[in-house]
Amino acid sequence: MKGKIFMYLFIFTALFVLFQFMNAKKAGESYTAKISNLENQLDAKQQKIDSLVNLNMDLTYFRLDSDEEAIAYIEEMGYDVQKLERTIVDQLLSQNKAGEDNPIVPYAGMEGSMAINKIRLLNHKWIIADFTDGVYWGQLLILFDVREDGVVDFEVIKAFLYPRN
Repeated sequence: MKGKIFMYLFIFTALFVLFQFMNAKKAGESYTAKISNLENQLDAKQQKIDSLVNLNMDLTYFRLDSDEEAIAYIEEMGYDVQKLERTIVDQLLSQNKAGEDNPIVPYAGMEGSMAINKIRLLNHKWIIADFTDGVYWGQLLILFDVREDGVVDFEVIKAFLYPRN
């Protein structure tokens, strides 16, 4: 009788160990599949991040704050780059007055007054700006020069008014 109890106990233990082994194997395969899926998602996200970083680098290429030579030029003149950029933007936008065309814009407003909307300093000499009267719009390429007394002079190099469709 003792032998039969040990035999049944041995068979039960063997079945229990087999069940645990199969369960652990399935759990391991499931975890491996989940890890593989997460690694694939991580790779896809990393590729997206890399493409966005490259796009950001392309978009900031023609900007004063990313042009080391322009920054060095301005700092050699004794100006703080960020303060000078804010000053230039403020000077251009301050010329937008209600009911009057901005004097920098070489076109008269047809549906309202022409005003500068967006400004980007490309380097230590050039600005690109967007302007509109609410219906018509265009862009300006502006040359700027900072004199030794701190006054900024603007000269429109080229302007373009988009045709209305």
